[in-house]
Amino acid sequence: MVRITIVGDGPGGLSAALFLAKNGHQVVVFGEDKTAMHNAYLYNYLGIPEVPGSEIQAVARAQVEAKGAVLRNEHIESVEVKGEISTTTSSGEVVTGDYLILSEGKNPVLARSLGLAEENSGAISVDRDFRSSMDRVYVVGRSARPSRSQAIISAGAGATAALDILARETGEDVQDWDTPPKN
Repeated sequence: MVRITIVGDGPGGLSAALFLAKNGHQVVVFGEDKTAMHNAYLYNYLGIPEVPGSEIQAVARAQVEAKGAVLRNEHIESVEVKGEISTTTSSGEVVTGDYLILSEGKNPVLARSLGLAEENSGAISVDRDFRSSMDRVYVVGRSARPSRSQAIISAGAGATAALDILARETGEDVQDWDTPPKN
């Protein structure tokens, strides 16, 4: 079991948390539930009729907690990567982990504080699995795609990063799906 720290509790962070916690990893998500989802009304989230973003957010948070992830209503002041990944909360507590997923939105302060590579547009540079220029640090959502972001895209980015972590830990590709219950 690895320890994953996720900063940001919007669709990208919560999607990553769901996949990782569901697969038995220790996941802590830091966020204050102030995501842009609360200002959205979704007409384009596949499989879901039009719905206020706040409703999606409430369901997602409950779903993630039900799978064992810990949601902490705290702000992260700083991050450091030296062997382990250390995050310092606004109360001064230091939380360590093996991986870090940053889902900071359009102002990626922590990603920039780590010196992660950026594109000319200000986006944090990532590969197709949302790996940043620093090993074990992922960047998802608007931080990686500031001008082409949608809730469903951010959720997919979080899932992609999570599957990459799962594959790295098992040493083989991972596909995460469940079969319907047999009647």
